[in-house]
This record gives sequence, C-alpha cells and structure tokens, in this order.
Amino acid sequence: MDAAVESVRVERATKASRVFAVLAALALAALISLPWWGDAGDMRLIAEMAYYVALAQLWNLLAGYAGLVSVGQQAYVGLGGYMLFYLTGVWNMNVYAAALIAGPFAGLVAIPVSFAVFRLRGAYFAIGTWVVSEVFALLASLIAVLGAGSGLSLTVPILQEISTHRDTRDAILYLMTLGASLFVTGIVYLLLRSRHGLALTAIRDSEPASASLGVNTFGTKFIIYIATATCTGLIGALIFLQKLRISPEAGFSINDWTVVVIFMVVIGGIGTIEGPFIGMLIFIFLREWLADYGTYYLILLGLIAIVIMLKAPSGIWGWVIQRYDLQLFPVGRRLVLRPLEKAAKR
Repeated sequence: MDAAVESVRVERATKASRVFAVLAALALAALISLPWWGDAGDMRLIAEMAYYVALAQLWNLLAGYAGLVSVGQQAYVGLGGYMLFYLTGVWNMNVYAAALIAGPFAGLVAIPVSFAVFRLRGAYFAIGTWVVSEVFALLASLIAVLGAGSGLSLTVPILQEISTHRDTRDAILYLMTLGASLFVTGIVYLLLRSRHGLALTAIRDSEPASASLGVNTFGTKFIIYIATATCTGLIGALIFLQKLRISPEAGFSINDWTVVVIFMVVIGGIGTIEGPFIGMLIFIFLREWLADYGTYYLILLGLIAIVIMLKAPSGIWGWVIQRYDLQLFPVGRRLVLRPLEKAAKR
C-alpha cells in the first residue's frame, strides 16, 4: 500500500477571504474616488453608513467579545462631539486638532466611569451605562458655555479651516469619516487576531473558565472599554462635524447612537466582524425604503429583530458560519493537512 506523508500547516486566510480581500480592495478604491464622480448626497449617505459601521464594530467588540452589554455608548458620542465644538468655538483650536483630542478626552472620561459601572453585572451594568449617559446629557443641558439646552453650532470661520469651498469641504469630511471607519475596523480586526483577541474569545465563551486559565478578565475588559470609548468619541466628533450642530438631545440620543447600533449588530451577527456590515446595510435599506412612512420603519425593525433572534440567535452571519463555515475576516487559526509525497511500495 502507499502511505501518504502529510504536513500540518497553520493558516488564517481562506479561499473565500482571499477573494473577498480583492473585491473589498476594488470597492474601497471606488469609495475613495467617490468625490470625483459622485454628488454630495451620495457622499453624505456613504459617510453615514461608514460611521454606523464604526459604531457597530465598537459595540460588537464591547458586547460580543468582552461581554459588556452597554446601552450607554451614546455618552461617548456626545462627549466627543461636545469637546470638538468646545475646543473650536471657545478655545479657537484648529478643527483637525480638536477632532483628534475629542477621542482621547472621551477615553479619559471613561476611566472613572468604568470603575463605577464595572461594579455592576448583567442587566444592572446595562442600566448603569444608560444612567451615566443621561447624567452627561443633563450636565450638558445645564452648562451655559456648552449652549445649555439649545446646544452649539459651528461658525463659518471654523468650517473655512477645513476648506473655503463647500464641495472640497464635503469631500474632505467624507474621506475623514471613511478613513476613521476603516481605521476602527482595522483595529478591531488586528486586535482579534492578536493574543488579546484570544483572551477576548475565551472571556466570551466562558469568563470563569478563562479566569481559571490565567486570563486577566478585569484588565482585558477595562482596556476594551477605554479603547472603545476613545474611538467612539472620535467618531462622535466626526459625526457632528458633518451635522454642524449639536444639542443634548442629539449628542446623547440613545435611539440614534445605541439602539440602532445594537439592532445592526444583533441581526447582522454578534461576535463577528462581518455582522455589523450586514446589519448596517439592512438598516439603511429599510430606512430609505420606508422613508415616507415616518417612524413606522422602527416597528418593522423591531419585528425583524425578533424574528431573527428566534430563528437565528447568532444573527444572519452567525447562521452563515454555522451552515457554510464561511468567514470573510478570519481571525482564528486552522490546521490544514497537505500531502507531501508518497512512500515507496513495500
């Protein structure tokens, strides 16, 4: 008989992921070139999709891997937006520098917040994060320098720091938002591929078991919470830089910045990088399709979420992985057997 000698190789990428990488590169090139062939409406829509993907990836990292189901991430969206408006309007800081500071400021505020909310578990943690967000919204509505309940608006000189031409300004803001979304997605992907990603996966599967194996569960969760707050603050600054105005209701809106994001992650596939993209596309499609029916689309979104949670608890992409073992962003390692040669006949 012939005895096949096989080698064992450790691989990350799959055939599907390699094909997807090529298609994604082509799609990214088209998106980057959009200012040269699209109009302002196209750029606003794609920019909105980009920052929603970024927020969904961050919430997915927080809840889907670290097990921190927060319903108060709108706090850091609002903090990032308000810091941008405060630094540019009161301190006359350059708008680009202010946007870069907004993210770390949100992360800095998240440090004392984490020590408070980390004392809570399960549903109490979720409620605690929401209460913290409401406190920030209330404080913003009481501080006169932040415009109190009326909020703040960006002035023309501030906008001219970006560009004196509106078309150029729209293109720059679009590319900044697209770049930030790619940055967040890339950071999440690289993090999950690292040893810290293994720790997060272990925590997601079983926190007591991961702790017994030496994983610093508190330290890992703390770092993830601060990192997501920092990136969320940066995204919040870019969101309101495009909207040109911020108020407590808009900046700390639980519906716009948390409920919608949770919907995207849950129906797309929590605990997967692909899930937020799918959830975002479904949300945008339904919102645009049902735009003439007011807020009725929210009812339909709720019904869709319920159906998917009943039929596919792990979300659409989670169902795809279970059924077809298809991964476009492979973060784990696989053992692959490859034949080398055949032994001589005995």
